[in-house]
Amino acid sequence: MSSPPFRAEHVGSLLRPEKLRAARAAAEGDIYRTATAPLRDAGLEAIEDEAVREAVRLQEDVGLQVITDGEYRRRSWFQDFLLSLSGTQITWVDAERTVSAAMPFQDDTSVDRLPGHIIEVKSRLKRDGGIFTEHYKFLHGATTRTPKVSIPSPTQLHFWGGRDCIDKGVYPDIEQFWDDAITAWVTEIAALHALGCRYVQIDDVTFPILCDPRAQEAIRARGDDPGVILKTYAGVLNRIAAAVPKDITLGMHMCRGNNRGKWMGQGGYEYVSEVVFQALDMPNYFMEYDTDRAGDFRPLRHLPKGKKVILGLVSTKTPVLESKDALKRRIGEAAKFAPLDQLCLSPQCGFASNFMGNPVTIDDERRKLALVVETARDVWGE
Repeated sequence: MSSPPFRAEHVGSLLRPEKLRAARAAAEGDIYRTATAPLRDAGLEAIEDEAVREAVRLQEDVGLQVITDGEYRRRSWFQDFLLSLSGTQITWVDAERTVSAAMPFQDDTSVDRLPGHIIEVKSRLKRDGGIFTEHYKFLHGATTRTPKVSIPSPTQLHFWGGRDCIDKGVYPDIEQFWDDAITAWVTEIAALHALGCRYVQIDDVTFPILCDPRAQEAIRARGDDPGVILKTYAGVLNRIAAAVPKDITLGMHMCRGNNRGKWMGQGGYEYVSEVVFQALDMPNYFMEYDTDRAGDFRPLRHLPKGKKVILGLVSTKTPVLESKDALKRRIGEAAKFAPLDQLCLSPQCGFASNFMGNPVTIDDERRKLALVVETARDVWGE
């Protein structure tokens, strides 16, 4: 395919080189204790520039047509964007106030109970200026291939703490909050478009996290209905999709948590699949499918004609390199429920959802991205 999504895709974030990781840690400190908007520092930016050029070369060298900046100018996939909006702040809370209390990050050997924090809206939500626009300008100048920018979903501001994390004095009517959030997101995407960006990915963990019964119970415990939340969030994203320029390719990435190799949620997509595929006006879905925690491919039967699913079959959480033959078999299994022409391939998530990264090396990352490209070429011939 000559336009996105490509048969060989990737979600966005890449492992930071050690020099960049150390520089950001020195400049900004602990990712879980930084309660301000992202720091801009000339020395740090110079290191970022060098690292982004290297990341672009890596992606081009393995044969990817979609290029990101690796999210190298961020400390995490969501904090930088949300804290750049006027009206937001990180608040340290009793962990029991958040959905994440029921779903700590874990792997096969350990559980991480991270410090209780939430991003709250304390005054009118507003985009005061470009958030990732300068990031895009640099990336656009560094590659002749298709640049992609990923941004967090506005649902991230509401899901974890619910109505209590949106100041009721500022927003007595929650619809006023959603109106302001939609305006901020649409304005940022329009600004990216004005600079030449034609590929934007919205990262939304809320839909797949809602597939976990623990999350559903936590939502009910605070007085909300998971089904209503699901439809509300779809409506918010639909308003954004309807308002952005028509020549932008939109995608939505869904995963169940990705923090230094650990995950939060589990459960197949069946609970959300009809809403996600049929009520949500997104043309492209990046779906985590690297382990049985994501369930089987049956939910893909709801995929309408004209939409695409990018199968996240390659794990970014482990250095173990998948078998090409096994990937082909899994693509074949998925094609029993959705036409092969509506499928693409990618890793299940980014390699570094925060600047500390997953327990893999850059060489591991390179091999996995190359595997995606090679497998896609074998399956689709492109």
